[in-house]
Amino acid sequence: MATKGSGLQAKVSRMLSKEFGKPILKPNKPLALRNEVANRKLRQGEASCLTEMSVMMACWKQSEFNHAACAQEVHAFQRCTALAQAERKARMGQESSGQGGRLHPKQANTLLKRHPNLYREI
Repeated sequence: MATKGSGLQAKVSRMLSKEFGKPILKPNKPLALRNEVANRKLRQGEASCLTEMSVMMACWKQSEFNHAACAQEVHAFQRCTALAQAERKARMGQESSGQGGRLHPKQANTLLKRHPNLYREI
């Protein structure tokens, strides 16, 4: 594991050196990680149950918003939304237990403050 990091470090230092003429990389900022990330909102997933909702609204439009005539479509839409909410809750439970894969920016910032980067360039 340590050899991988040192091999990468050696490769980057070769790219930055003027040993073979012009350096390949010309960084305008130091090549070191910052101790904070941008505080952005996480993207929401795609909207769920769009097809069921559009079918239900088309039925309402055809039947002049008679709820009894479109009971089957309304029931299908409600079933779809219940499933989507259950999936969302399960996903949130996994993310809170650390199995989600991505950290919220606030969590990442607290971890980076606990373990700051050593300010040295590669």
